[in-house]
Amino acid sequence: MNIGILIFDDVEELDFVGPFEVFAQASRIVSGIEVSLLSKENREVRCRYGLRVQPDHSLTNCPPLDLLIVPGGKGAREYARYDSEIISFVRRHASQKQIASVCTGALILAEAGLLKGHKATTHWSALDTLREYPGVEVVGNTRYVREGNVSTSAGISAGIDLALDIVKDLHGKEVAKKVARSMEYPYDDS
Repeated sequence: MNIGILIFDDVEELDFVGPFEVFAQASRIVSGIEVSLLSKENREVRCRYGLRVQPDHSLTNCPPLDLLIVPGGKGAREYARYDSEIISFVRRHASQKQIASVCTGALILAEAGLLKGHKATTHWSALDTLREYPGVEVVGNTRYVREGNVSTSAGISAGIDLALDIVKDLHGKEVAKKVARSMEYPYDDS
């Protein structure tokens, strides 16, 4: 399973590092999981609080993905959701495979038209912004929403919850529990 996590300038660090950790830990238990970071261009990305990250692939040279994770942060709200290349990439991927957002990454999915006709959530501070997109049934006071091939999560740590739920669906409850335990992360397997 190839998992790509989109990063961009001013991305919220934990929005992408949390799910990255979940899937990287799962790859130690289950073979065949590959996790990579993607950016518009294959150049260093400066995250919201100064962390600098070198992505593995650009949008034009990334391998086929089974799951694309779109994080949030200031960069999602102010730049990435208005970038036509990022929106086209997200739209192309979601037409065939699973896609998930963390926090305000949901605004990128909404801008790409992927949330129309779906329930979705985001960080509490951006719920009203998400409501501005027609046809999106915005759900507050929840950690994450999964509908078909589209999943959205609330802020930061909710992305870890969503990633663990995806691991549970793909590889079973025991694998998800082992991943959470290795991270010393509380896990409700219900």
